[in-house]
Amino acid sequence: MSIRSLLAMFFGVALVLLAFGPTARADEWNQMTKLTFNQPVQIPGREVLPAGSYWFILANSPSDRDIVQVYSGNWQHEYATLLTEPTIRQHATDRTVVEFAERPHRQPQAMLKWYYPGRLTGHQFLYSGRHEHEFSHDIKENVMANSFATRS
Repeated sequence: MSIRSLLAMFFGVALVLLAFGPTARADEWNQMTKLTFNQPVQIPGREVLPAGSYWFILANSPSDRDIVQVYSGNWQHEYATLLTEPTIRQHATDRTVVEFAERPHRQPQAMLKWYYPGRLTGHQFLYSGRHEHEFSHDIKENVMANSFATRS
C-alpha cells in the first residue's frame, strides 16, 4: 500500500468517526426523550401542557446538568426551561420513568420527576412552596413511559 492510500484510508476513518461519534454520545448527554401524554400535565411555572407529544431535553450546559427544556413534539415551540435538582432512585430501568402527583378532580397531574433509561439519577422539578405543600399531600404515581428516548 502506498502512503497516499494509507493517508486516504486514515482520513476516511477519521471522517466517519467525526460524523458518527459525537451523535452517538449526544443523546446520552442531553437525555433527549419524547413523551406523549393522553391528558393535560402540569409542569412548574404557569404551564399546563395539553395532551400530546413533547420533547424533554437537558440544556446544552457543561456546568449545569439540572436545566430541562420542554419542546413541542415537532420542535416548533419551546414551552419551558425548567430548573431541576438531582433525585436518586433505587433501581435503574430500561425505560423512561415519570413520577406524577395525582391531583384532585379536574386538576391536571403534576410532573414531579423524570428518569432517563438506565440512570439512577433523575430530575426533580422545582415548584413554588405553595405547590410543594399541595403535592406533599397528593398521591404519587410512577409511570413507566412508552417514550422515544434516543439512546445509543
